[in-house]
Amino acid sequence: MITAVDTNVLLDIFGADPKFGHTSSEALRDCLQEGAAHACEIAWVETATAFPNPQTCKQMMEKLTIEFSPITEETALLAAKAWHQYRKDGEKRERVVADFLIGAHALLQCNRLLTRDRGFYRKYFKSLHIIDPNVTYTQSR
Repeated sequence: MITAVDTNVLLDIFGADPKFGHTSSEALRDCLQEGAAHACEIAWVETATAFPNPQTCKQMMEKLTIEFSPITEETALLAAKAWHQYRKDGEKRERVVADFLIGAHALLQCNRLLTRDRGFYRKYFKSLHIIDPNVTYTQSR
């Protein structure tokens, strides 16, 4: 089982977010017990901006055993298709292409996505299995 990890979960963990850090950490731990955790280059870049330098980010990602998983051509084209649908739907321009790349990567190159942003991904990647640490780990207590 390969779990794609969204930037928001990584930032929750690395930043020790007081609201989401614990549940995101628990969810990632459980996902790792079931298999590997991958993050595409978009999630790596977005996460690295929270560190003083890229090497520190790399070391921390390795410590968590988050594997670097580059986006394929097929994934890029699916992201573009989802982006076009988003714009056709007349949505506000709150989303950037990077969000669509993360969703397409999770759908085509992994088995599921660990994210707190389930509504957006469910709408544009309907068959994507989503794990929301906020729902799963808050409701189970």
